[in-house]
Amino acid sequence: MGIPAASSGPTSDDAPGDGDLPQVGVVVPIRSFQGAKERLATRLSDSARADLARVLATRVVGAASPLPVVVVSSAPEVRAWARDTGAEVLDDPGTGLDAAAAFGCDYFGDLGFHRAIVAHADLPDAGPLAPLAVGLGLRDVVLVPCHRNDGTNVCSIPLPRTFEFSYGPGSFRRHEDAASRLGLGVVVVRRIDLAFDVDVPADYDLLLARSGA
Repeated sequence: MGIPAASSGPTSDDAPGDGDLPQVGVVVPIRSFQGAKERLATRLSDSARADLARVLATRVVGAASPLPVVVVSSAPEVRAWARDTGAEVLDDPGTGLDAAAAFGCDYFGDLGFHRAIVAHADLPDAGPLAPLAVGLGLRDVVLVPCHRNDGTNVCSIPLPRTFEFSYGPGSFRRHEDAASRLGLGVVVVRRIDLAFDVDVPADYDLLLARSGA
């Protein structure tokens, strides 16, 4: 079952309120669970890394509630998992994370949604994502940097999409610049629950230390 089209949305630059949340969708791009987190190969086996990726992604999808979620992936194990979580599944266009994020946002834009939140799938502390869509102007971009102040763990953008994603090292500053060039407002949100991602061995060691494992 697909996600219903949004009802008619705000027509001014007033900030959307809680009643507008059904017009906000969450995009979670996931390339694969198998072979995920290759930089953790010195700490975890292939199967353990796949299990970790699945656990973290489940946490992120849970943090999206009550917003609708689309998972962008062509990996069979990810698609089966996503359907089990109740998320909609879109085929990954296959040209990288930027294109996957844009594809998911455009999907919601075509349905008449006024905002999309793109969240990385590796946030072990992920708390509610819905607050990143309220109290904003309709032309505001919200950026949540990672704990290194380098990557962009979560990004909330207005729809229809004009914003171009530029993930990878240094993406936080590139995304700030991209929004400014388009004349969009930039709101930087630093939330500890969304800042910590598990990407390199030092992150995994910190996760273990915090969990007492």
